[in-house]
Amino acid sequence: MAAPVRIAIAVFEGAEELDFVGPWEVLAGWRHLYPDDVEVFLVGDDSAPVTCAKGMRVLADRSWDDLSDVDVLVYPGGRGTRAQLGDEHIRARLRALKERGTLMTSVCTGALVYADAGLLDGQPATTHWSAFDELLSLGREITPRRDDRFVDAGEVITAAGVSAGSDMALHLVGRLGSPDKAREVRRSIQYDPEPPY
Repeated sequence: MAAPVRIAIAVFEGAEELDFVGPWEVLAGWRHLYPDDVEVFLVGDDSAPVTCAKGMRVLADRSWDDLSDVDVLVYPGGRGTRAQLGDEHIRARLRALKERGTLMTSVCTGALVYADAGLLDGQPATTHWSAFDELLSLGREITPRRDDRFVDAGEVITAAGVSAGSDMALHLVGRLGSPDKAREVRRSIQYDPEPPY
C-alpha cells in the first residue's frame, strides 16, 4: 500500500479564512472518504492561537520547526502575507520545501509570498484579481493568468482569490487521487456553486 499523501496547510496571523478552510474542507473530505489516501494538518510558527484576517482564531497542529517532509503545501493569502514579503527566513523555508519535491500550492495572495521567494519566476500564475500588479513586481517573467480559477504549472499551483482555493483543492484530489475520487468529494461536500448574485 502506498504511503498517504501528506498535505500541510499553512496558517499565520492575518491569513484569509476561506483561503485555507476551503481547501481544508475539500482535502479533509478526501481523507474522510479514503482514510488511507491522505493526511491533512495545519502548520504554523508555534502552538499559540493565530488570529486570521476576519477574526477567526485557529491552532496549528504542527510547527514549521517540527515539519518533516510533506508532499503538498497549501499557502493561503490575506493581509498577513504582506508582512512576510522580504523575510529571508520564509523565502529559504519555501525554497527548501520546493527543492525537496513538495508540490507548492497557493491561494489568493499566497502567490505573492511564492513570487517573493522566486518560486513563480518564468511561470504562469494567478492570484486575487486586485493583486496582479503586486505579484508581477515581486517576480521575474511571471505570466499573469487573470481569468483562471487556478493554474497548474507542474511543481507549483496557484489559485485565484479566496473561494478559488476549493477548486484548486478539488484539482489536487483529481491529480493526486483520481478524477472519480474528486467527483466523490465534490458530491460529499455538496460543492455546486450557484451564487444568488
